[in-house]
Amino acid sequence: MEVLMPEPQIYVERTLAIIKPDIIDKEEEIEDLILRSGFHIIQKRNLQLSPEQCSNFYAEQFGKMFFPNLTAYMSSGPIVAMVLARNCAVSYWKELLGPSNSVRARITHPHSLRALYGTDELRNGLHGSLSISSAEKEIRFIFPEAILEPVPTGQRARDYLNLYVKPTLLAGLTALCKEKPADPM
Repeated sequence: MEVLMPEPQIYVERTLAIIKPDIIDKEEEIEDLILRSGFHIIQKRNLQLSPEQCSNFYAEQFGKMFFPNLTAYMSSGPIVAMVLARNCAVSYWKELLGPSNSVRARITHPHSLRALYGTDELRNGLHGSLSISSAEKEIRFIFPEAILEPVPTGQRARDYLNLYVKPTLLAGLTALCKEKPADPM
């Protein structure tokens, strides 16, 4: 009797999390909450951004009324940046963060991180990527050495194997058979 096993798949998504300057002293507590929520911390970095780096990081917000205050706030002290990974990381992290306005978060999502650690809309304690594409861009900004290649699955994985792995194996095994070495290792 043949038992059918489902094809193993890896569902790992990454997102960027930043502990902002005003709650840096809560780093261990926040990391514990992150880990207990099913995330893995793939990379972590303590740094302090210059106002110019903050302007580049938040370039999409340029022109908005709060932009100068945001860049001043984010460059006012050290931050902790982390690459978080898990299934549906972006959406779970956004859910754990709660609304960007901490005052509103205390009303609508009282157990969210921003409700617990933020003070207002600007000083909301933590940053989270809005989408998978913004997560990739933000991770590359903070961790320029990071490799963000997605692990192929399904048809993409089969195409990769057929295009790159099988021809190499075939050539190697053919050469091995032609030579017939006494000790192939």
